[in-house]
Amino acid sequence: MPWTQTCVMDERVKFIIDVLDGTYSMVELCDYYRISRKTGYKWLQRYRQGGMEALQDRSRAPLSHPHEISH
Repeated sequence: MPWTQTCVMDERVKFIIDVLDGTYSMVELCDYYRISRKTGYKWLQRYRQGGMEALQDRSRAPLSHPHEISH
């Protein structure tokens, strides 16, 4: 039997759908999806603020560079 391969965004969408369904608690869903509760609540907050597009990965680049040398 081959392994199923899914992308991160698909798993996040499935997680949000399951949370909104209300059948299982946040703790149960986080255990099932193997994520921390902190991450689960972060994804839920992002979804509520910006919809499914807000679940995309965000840049981790710093917004400022305090030690940058001007030319």
